Amino acid sequence: MLKLLIVKTSSLGDVIHNLPIIADIRAHYPDIQVDWLVEESFADIPKLHPAVNQVIIVAMRRWRNSLFRCETWQEIISVKKLISATQYDIIIDTQGLLKSGLMSRLAQGIKHGYNKNSIREPLASYFYDIKHEVSRLQHAVVRNRSLAASAFGFSMPSIKPDYGIIAPSTTPVNLNQSYIVSLHGTSRDSKLWPTEHWVGLGKALENQQLSLVLPWASDKELIRAQRIASTLNNAVVLPKCTIAELAFIISQAKAAVGVDTGLSHLSVALNIPTIALYTDTNPELTGLYAGAYVAAISLGNINQVSSVNEVMTALNTVLN
Repeated sequence: MLKLLIVKTSSLGDVIHNLPIIADIRAHYPDIQVDWLVEESFADIPKLHPAVNQVIIVAMRRWRNSLFRCETWQEIISVKKLISATQYDIIIDTQGLLKSGLMSRLAQGIKHGYNKNSIREPLASYFYDIKHEVSRLQHAVVRNRSLAASAFGFSMPSIKPDYGIIAPSTTPVNLNQSYIVSLHGTSRDSKLWPTEHWVGLGKALENQQLSLVLPWASDKELIRAQRIASTLNNAVVLPKCTIAELAFIISQAKAAVGVDTGLSHLSVALNIPTIALYTDTNPELTGLYAGAYVAAISLGNINQVSSVNEVMTALNTVLN
């Protein structure tokens, strides 16, 4: 049995974009054992994939803030031992950063990664035994699949990606109505869709007997969700959820509408019709990438704000 270690640590969208390589590889090596090295904040994602054998969790972001604590170094030493405990046949670092390259060196096995012309941090390529050239002018999903295909020596698949994850049946709230998930939170204010547009969307959905479900992850997002819901009769503000809990809620939705956030990519990976709204980034390289079983539409671009009517038109397209 071949043993593979995937090194893709963050962020949420990047981890999700890496999921299709598992189906690609298993099409050629159905019995391969797959382990995944990932940052603790995003560990729920590989855990949702039934073909992932072991999820090895690192906490680089947390460790950086507590380097002078004994507990931190005890945790680092334990993770280092865990990473090096297995002899792998292939190690693929699809992250392509200095930190991920360093972590890949801790593992036992032949390391594959991007060459110095194919990654943002060229020095990371020196950590790999075998380096592959993969164009940076491709969507992240395609880049990951291309690297995996090169590492294993098969042709880049021409079929649409299979993300392969299954939502757990765990939820903090029971939603008995038909609903659309509003993924309104994101890392930068410049990526937000206007609050009044979310209200307009909620009113349009009410005419179709659909509710608007609003998750949140920070106090700021909670305030926005409450502001949106306060003017609607069909809105539900969720309690704070883990990624796994949100995966279940998204998986039961009729569709999702989201800004440029990892949760929009999670919706696509769960085979839910999804509309993504871009206002400050170009979706060409990191926008929604539809899988084999669902429709997905990216609207907008840098300095473009899609209207409620545009979103409803797109939403009706993916629902029909």
